Amino acid sequence: MRIVRGRLGGRDLLSPGGRVRPTAEQVRDRWLTELESELRGARVLDLFAGTGALGLEALSRGAARVDFVEWSAAALHALKGNVTALGARKRSRIFTRDALVFMAALDEGAYDLALADPPYSSSLAGRVVELWQERPFARILSVEHPADATLPPGGRGWTVDGSGVTTYRARPTHETESP
Repeated sequence: MRIVRGRLGGRDLLSPGGRVRPTAEQVRDRWLTELESELRGARVLDLFAGTGALGLEALSRGAARVDFVEWSAAALHALKGNVTALGARKRSRIFTRDALVFMAALDEGAYDLALADPPYSSSLAGRVVELWQERPFARILSVEHPADATLPPGGRGWTVDGSGVTTYRARPTHETESP
């Protein structure tokens, strides 16, 4: 596993092994290429971060900062190692928390972009979208899920090799002028 593009492109990443299912490089590459125009200078949230590959790829492609949220001890070990090895400690924070609890505490608009890759064997992808729809903590939410998963309406997505990515955009709030 490695960073695909950007200033860190080609750098290898540590993997914890075991029951972790990292996002395939071709999926991660397409995913972040499609979001490339949103990355420059962005505040990014990487939920269910695992090894940190998504957030680190975002940093490599121009994001200003990334906050990682991960609960698994094995994944945290790899995540911390990857952040250190790639020199990203000053531009990132790692939160050892349950992702749903973390999201529920966020203010609206806390991030520019949130990336979520919950376990495929769960129904968490839909729950992440529901929480975001209740209070959009990021301008854009992009979620990886099994290709056959049904997520709440409102997003645009694509699938490749059994994986799907669906992206949601917060509706801009329009202030009305008083007469």
